[in-house]
Amino acid sequence: MGKYKAVFFDRDGTLVRGDPEWTAFRNNCIKEWSGKNLNNSYDYFMEVFNRVLKGNFPFAPYHTVEEEMAFFKQWYLYVFDDLGITEKRSERADMLVEKLWYLKKLPYPETAEVLEYFKFKGYKLGVISDSAPSLEMTLLDCGLHKYFTSFTASSLVGAEKPDPIIFNAALEAQGVTAEESLYVDDYRPEAEGARKLGFTSFLLDRQGIEPEDQWTIGNLRELVNFVERNRR
Repeated sequence: MGKYKAVFFDRDGTLVRGDPEWTAFRNNCIKEWSGKNLNNSYDYFMEVFNRVLKGNFPFAPYHTVEEEMAFFKQWYLYVFDDLGITEKRSERADMLVEKLWYLKKLPYPETAEVLEYFKFKGYKLGVISDSAPSLEMTLLDCGLHKYFTSFTASSLVGAEKPDPIIFNAALEAQGVTAEESLYVDDYRPEAEGARKLGFTSFLLDRQGIEPEDQWTIGNLRELVNFVERNRR
């Protein structure tokens, strides 16, 4: 195993991606109800998300899955406002939330084999995610939960990456130091934030658009290659 005892992963864009079938179902529903297309951009998602946060909603921030679901019901209601959806608003928002569209994740092709490798080798595995209390549920839903022994969600810690608070919470959960840990994230500021704390941290660039350097990898298998090289 060498000097490394633990491997931590970001969730979205690193271990998993959104389920395109569920995204299509949601988009088709909204198009049918409004006659308009939903803006699927991250910027719009966060604009509405922050609208809920600033609207004195009772469960903002949320600390339980039930509060999370109530929060996202309000998120949908604001989207309905934007798109002019006036009929059956509460019923329709409940339907979308109860299907938990935000939980539907698909692992990348190499994810399970890489996690199997590290688990078999005896590494401690954890997830560090800017996400909601449903973090563990998402991983249960897509079959990855069994690999991990810590789940550090920003909504429960009270800090988002790259704040040292969330990284240190993950280290404490596993009983390791940053110097004993690997980390991989698909967002440069978060990968670099971990590296500043002492992690051996990699930026995952699946699209091949980032400048190449020794800390940039194209898929998770390259993390295994790094470990194998450094065991020799």
